[in-house]
Amino acid sequence: MAVIETNTKSSLHLRSNSLPSAPHPLVSHLDEHLQRLKGSEATSSVSEKLNGLQDLNDCIDKLLQLPREQQALAQECNEKQVDDLLERSLRLLDICSTAKDCLLQSKESMHELQSVIRRRRGNETGFIVEGVKYLALRKKMKKSIHKTLENLKAMKNELIASSSNKDNNTSLMLGFLKEAEAVTLNSLEHLLLFVSDPKGHSKNSRWSAISKLVQPKRAVCESKTNEFEKVDAALKSLTSHKPSSIESFQSHMENLEMCIQDLEIGVENLSRKLIRNRVSLLNIFNH
Repeated sequence: MAVIETNTKSSLHLRSNSLPSAPHPLVSHLDEHLQRLKGSEATSSVSEKLNGLQDLNDCIDKLLQLPREQQALAQECNEKQVDDLLERSLRLLDICSTAKDCLLQSKESMHELQSVIRRRRGNETGFIVEGVKYLALRKKMKKSIHKTLENLKAMKNELIASSSNKDNNTSLMLGFLKEAEAVTLNSLEHLLLFVSDPKGHSKNSRWSAISKLVQPKRAVCESKTNEFEKVDAALKSLTSHKPSSIESFQSHMENLEMCIQDLEIGVENLSRKLIRNRVSLLNIFNH
């Protein structure tokens, strides 16, 4: 059984002994959201993961507004736990920011390619120039994402260490927040690998103990070739003058544009909810 799950169950037991009243129904709803995300990890797409995280954070927000949970967090979290929780919330937002930047850059560069295709009329020079620019951007983007993935891995290790520290005073809400962080980290890792390195995702991804919490497997939408990879491969063929259909490439770009738009909305909405919950935590700990 995963470390965080064990700690959360211990927290449930401790809270039931220390509080005379039954847990609020929202506690069960939050646990249901977490279990649903874990259970659907093997079959859900990246977009579905992001949507699930939004629902999860909506539930967390409602719980953070409850006076009893606010009191429990304020009284039962020591200074280091508070600092670590708030620091991780900032780093999660940094990861979301990197994802948004990469998606935006991909979309803008793709629009330049589409513009060149519409007006090229047999002149391939402009298309090749923009194609080379796009591929160079993708290479630069992958380096940026690789660095972010290293930071994400460090966060996972820190969360493992934090959850391995069996503190009998850990509140139920803190345990749930750590579980939510674990699920969020894994979903964001799926997203970044989906954008930057789908082949590497399937072949080289080594999941840590915290990843086992959500039973990570490749989602159905993340098949052997996703839309980012299709556009990359088709563009490389066209810019190197290998036989390839420009109509097929345009079709791939249209599909990629819809994919990016969907992911942009998901990451933006998730970021807003993470910011809202961070503000709630700051208010709780500053009172």
